[in-house]
Amino acid sequence: MEKHTVAIIGGGPGGYAAAIRLQQYGIDTIVFEKERLGGVCLNWGCIPTKTLVKVSDLYNELHQVEEFGLSVENPSFDYSKIFERKNQVVEKLVSGLEFLFKKRQIPVIIDEVVAIAEVGNGYQLSTANGLYDAHYVIIATGSQPKELPSCKIDGEYILSSKDILKTETLPDRLIVVGGGVIGCEFASIFSQLGVEVQIVEFLPRLVSTEDEDISKRLAMVMKKKGVKVHLDAGLKSWQRVAEEIKAALSNGKELTSDKILLSVGRVPVFDLACKNFDLSKEKDAILINDSMETNEHNIFAIGDVTGKMLLAHTASKQGLVTANIIKNRVEHKEFTPDVIHYENIPRCTFTNPEIGSVGLTEVQARKKYNDILIGKFPFSANGKALGLGSTYGFVKTIAESATKKIVGMHILGPQATELIAEGGIIVHSEMTIEEALKVVYAHPTLSEAVAESIEDLEKMSIHSM
Repeated sequence: MEKHTVAIIGGGPGGYAAAIRLQQYGIDTIVFEKERLGGVCLNWGCIPTKTLVKVSDLYNELHQVEEFGLSVENPSFDYSKIFERKNQVVEKLVSGLEFLFKKRQIPVIIDEVVAIAEVGNGYQLSTANGLYDAHYVIIATGSQPKELPSCKIDGEYILSSKDILKTETLPDRLIVVGGGVIGCEFASIFSQLGVEVQIVEFLPRLVSTEDEDISKRLAMVMKKKGVKVHLDAGLKSWQRVAEEIKAALSNGKELTSDKILLSVGRVPVFDLACKNFDLSKEKDAILINDSMETNEHNIFAIGDVTGKMLLAHTASKQGLVTANIIKNRVEHKEFTPDVIHYENIPRCTFTNPEIGSVGLTEVQARKKYNDILIGKFPFSANGKALGLGSTYGFVKTIAESATKKIVGMHILGPQATELIAEGGIIVHSEMTIEEALKVVYAHPTLSEAVAESIEDLEKMSIHSM
């Protein structure tokens, strides 16, 4: 029987980040991963999706090169080569991570943990092939796609986000059920590659967790790109008729397609048997405190399984904080761990145009502070955006009126997912308008739109009309 100080169940962004940090601290750690290191993010989510984002955006740009004085006749693509490149990018990252673990001598057990039992002053983990003891346990088992009662994923006609990334040929028509982040990203990707896409969203707007201004403008650009958007509508039923799918919506409409992508959210995955104890859960998610610890001493949970914020970088941050907590416990040191403010974690959606957001939306800010300031600046007035030929969108910044503290930033436009890092620093640091504007923003850059939106909080933007 192997004995280790820390056992991590799951090798995704949270689990592998925690493992590497613990190794850096000199703490003996073992990782259990039933497939490959990197989890959903590297293998079947963030990374392969973003390789497709690049291709679809580039293909879209090729149809607009004439405005730059260039000429490209009849641009086309070979999806088999696009698919191959996606796999190569994934393989390079995952194999690189596996090599990193090997060099750092962090043991990885390619097996599934099926049970945890309390033994002595620690825990025993059971797999199909062995038993392992550890003093600390980190559960990082992630999440899986949610299904609907009327629509179960079969991998052939009803696809999950993982399934569609394994599909080697593009469908001619695609219904995307769910207009959240994942659904809108895939709708953007495939519509730009010539697929006839329709989005079915049960709620009254797309990406409903984003600021309403973002949702409205994204819906406008989706429709402009030829995506049909059905809001306030659910998938009532579907059937296979001849060689196509007939989908009946709750609003009475009937849609025809080749495939359905089901993207109605994700649910935490935790099906381990816990012997001699129970872990507290809420809506399938493991409950944790500010130290990522469960109700069971020295058992921690991080990432999607906690249901906090289903983002890879949230999981990574939780993993790093947990590693630091364990380090101090191992060294018997008293300390106050960092508290993660989840609302201040940047959120990114890789549609075209991109969305980046952090902090409170306008509705949330009004509810919390009542009196707020709103600053906006359009990319159409930004020199760099004009030069790029990408002027659709804006930066919206929100501040509390009384203190002038900046509490939210929302960006729709070119490189929004990169620009939001500035918003993350500003909001997390609780900067006031004056403090944020002490920074000099380089010219000509897209980041100047961020500065001007902050200036516009007090109606002092230089380039606003």
